[in-house]
Amino acid sequence: VQLVESGGGLVQPGESLRHSCEASGFSLNGYGIIWHRQAPGSPLDWVASIGGTNLQKYVDSVKCRFTIIRDNAKKAVYLQMNSLKPEDTAVYYCEATRLSTSYWGQGTQVTVSS
Repeated sequence: VQLVESGGGLVQPGESLRHSCEASGFSLNGYGIIWHRQAPGSPLDWVASIGGTNLQKYVDSVKCRFTIIRDNAKKAVYLQMNSLKPEDTAVYYCEATRLSTSYWGQGTQVTVSS
């Protein structure tokens, strides 16, 4: 049972990335998904979340640029990141949570630099 992340990388400002969070060994149905990120020398920050009812929330700095896409058939949730900025550079983590259960992905590096 684990969450597997992919989709990080190095991009230039203004480009896009899709960060994937896929469940292995369990279904994401009924789980809320939370994205966190940690920039160098900074604490872990909440970025975005989608609840079991598909209610989505975003930190102000990524609103209108980041979008969560849920695909239950593929047991995956995606964070579509558009118009990336250097300040989006961080290690991104996804977390699947339901009641007292929580699974974390391994983290993926996103670097935005010219």
